[in-house]
Amino acid sequence: MAGDAAEPAVAAILADALAASGDPDEAFDLGDLDPELVDIFVEEAGDLLDHSDGLLAQLRENPTEREPLVGLQRDLHTIKGGARMAGIMAVGELGHAMESLLEAVVELRGELGHDGIPLLERGFDRLHAMITRVGARRAIDPSEALIEEFNARALGKPTSPADAPVPAATSSPASPAVETELKPLSAPIGDTVPTDDDDISVRAPQEQVRIRADLLDQLVNYAGEVAIYRARLEQQLGAFRSAMGEMEQTNMRLRDQLRRLDIETEAQIIARYQREHETADATFDPLELDRFSTLQQLSRALGESAADMSSLQGTLDDLTRQYETLLLQQSRVSSDLQQGLMRTRMVPFDALVPRLRRVVRQAAGETGKQVQLKLDGAQGELDRSVLEHMTAPLEHMLRNAVAHGLETPEQRRGAKKPEEGVVRIAVRREGSEVVLEVGDDGRGLDRAAIRRRGEERGLVRADAVLANSDLDMLIFEPGFSTVDEVSRLAGRGVGMDVVASEVRQLGGTLDIASRPGEGTTFTLRLPQTLAVTQAVFVRIGETSFAVPIASVRGVGRIGRDEFGKADASYSYGGEEYLVHDLGGLVGHGVAKAEGQLQMPLLLIRSGDLRAAVAVDQIVGSREIVVKPVGPQVASIPGIFGATIMGDGSVVVILDVAPLVRRRAAQPRDVEPAAATVVHHVPLVMVVDDSVTMRKVTGRVLERHNFEVASARDGIDALERMADRVPDLMLLDIEMPRMDGYELATAMKADPRLRSVPIVMITSRTGEKHRQRAFEIGVERYLGKPYQENELVRNVYELLKLQPRGDD
Repeated sequence: MAGDAAEPAVAAILADALAASGDPDEAFDLGDLDPELVDIFVEEAGDLLDHSDGLLAQLRENPTEREPLVGLQRDLHTIKGGARMAGIMAVGELGHAMESLLEAVVELRGELGHDGIPLLERGFDRLHAMITRVGARRAIDPSEALIEEFNARALGKPTSPADAPVPAATSSPASPAVETELKPLSAPIGDTVPTDDDDISVRAPQEQVRIRADLLDQLVNYAGEVAIYRARLEQQLGAFRSAMGEMEQTNMRLRDQLRRLDIETEAQIIARYQREHETADATFDPLELDRFSTLQQLSRALGESAADMSSLQGTLDDLTRQYETLLLQQSRVSSDLQQGLMRTRMVPFDALVPRLRRVVRQAAGETGKQVQLKLDGAQGELDRSVLEHMTAPLEHMLRNAVAHGLETPEQRRGAKKPEEGVVRIAVRREGSEVVLEVGDDGRGLDRAAIRRRGEERGLVRADAVLANSDLDMLIFEPGFSTVDEVSRLAGRGVGMDVVASEVRQLGGTLDIASRPGEGTTFTLRLPQTLAVTQAVFVRIGETSFAVPIASVRGVGRIGRDEFGKADASYSYGGEEYLVHDLGGLVGHGVAKAEGQLQMPLLLIRSGDLRAAVAVDQIVGSREIVVKPVGPQVASIPGIFGATIMGDGSVVVILDVAPLVRRRAAQPRDVEPAAATVVHHVPLVMVVDDSVTMRKVTGRVLERHNFEVASARDGIDALERMADRVPDLMLLDIEMPRMDGYELATAMKADPRLRSVPIVMITSRTGEKHRQRAFEIGVERYLGKPYQENELVRNVYELLKLQPRGDD
């Protein structure tokens, strides 16, 4: 009976724990040992033990294969030699005894027997515990009982029943009880030894370099800073290119004005000649005589200066093109550098597998259950930081699966299940996310016990009607546990809430699927890397936010009437997305999308959650460098991090799903306080072909807390108003392509733009020009140069605003 075998298995585990640990507070006595040599041995031994764990898994699947035995023998030989060279004789003696058994089996002088593989697992777990303690400079004791057991098996002698491990192949005792709370691996995650048996005692010819993880993180951070500065240079160069375009327009306007001035001065020369009735030589034209006034000489000089400006503009254009080419080349090199560093940070998930196998073996041994760990897609890669953060949560989930999820062998037989339970870990990649599934084929979640404990803690009302998914989410509440007795393995009440918190801090999501009698599966969606990601930028009012593209299903639009309905939804890809207001979710007013016929929607998917969030504007997507925001800000739900834009501004990265879930948990009749206070900043568009006028007027308006947009002529203004309609327009008359009169006429004929007040500001102050403007429908007419107080007063009056005290 498996239950009968459990007691000696537990006894063996406790004996192993005592032998491996010794006094837990006693320090390791280095004596005459070389500390540096000890550290080198600990690092190498950790790699070898991880490699051996994989060979043990192969041996368990195919016990008759010879290659795993040979590989294990080589690993043990290397560990034994290294331990003796470093002076750690207790490890060397145990390794020698285990190697002797394997040598006898390989040379057909002995056999493992039905309990030989669990015995080997006990030995390797003991070695791991001892080496971990040595790395932490804690004392170890010789493993005399276990050594005798290996020697007896190597000589073909039977072992005593009290020391015998569990007969079942997968109910082996695991690492010592001292490893209930596993310590970090002695070697960094991801540093593995070659998997080809022919390359082990002979090392691969390719050299490898080990660097500190914090140094690599710094290099990645520096590469991110370079990317940020590159973006700022690109933005500034774009602004310079725009300024060059303005300069070209100004030069064209100047040349046209000089041409008209030349015509005027030439006409003056001819007119003066005719007035004076000079009788000159008929062979000379009046223009060829030396009759230039100072005005004509200045006009010629201005023409030469204009030609020089055009030449300088051409030179600047050439330099700008060269800078753009250099920046493009630098961008490619910078991207390659960043991607190379990111690949350096990526490590395969199977680097963590040996540690997880030990956890399962330990939990199985302590509970007397038969457990098999199955892996699918463990070759998938994750960011080193993600993997390190998820190590402890994964260990806890595996312990929970064995302790709470799987039934005892007797219970499984009664349920017509195999006595051996299965815990499965699947790893796959979806877009920029890594999906981890941790499941078991056990009894499933005890929802009755979860509800009972939830009512006892005041989390659920007795008369509340909850869906199974909502009930399952209660296990993520802090300190929530359905276990009445606290054991060393599980049930301390500090479990799944920590797992959920760690996943949220990484910007991931956690979902549960459970069926009574069939098992439970936890699905974790994590970012593949924490340093760089693709994000969609959206705008609410004057504030921009970034949303990781991994959670974005698509974009859409919804009519304003439909958006205003309660429980509005948007259909996309055969699924219904409930409509939410992002402004209300973040407490930043409400989305209005002024000037647009429909509301832009960002479609969010996270597990079972489907949400369509309305925004003022979807700006676009781009790659961003993720920056941490500190524990105070990171603790706020919905904040994933922050990024720095090309202009130096900081943009918050949102995780929308927690915001939607928090809103869904609020009572229907409760509206967030921030959503009831809406502060609209009026948008004023300045349309003038003069760069100086646009800048000066824009600064005046910004000082009075207005939002400012600008356009260089009428056509440019119409293009900009296609996206957003301003609240008021300041308009010049004389402009290229489309002048002020033509633009005002077009606006008053357009129902969408008809209500925009227009203040015309021009140097044409004659009554004729003024009257034509009023006939078109212009509300105010000011002359240049204008008085700032007069301009601001007219703006406030037209917008029906109360001026501030200092206006």
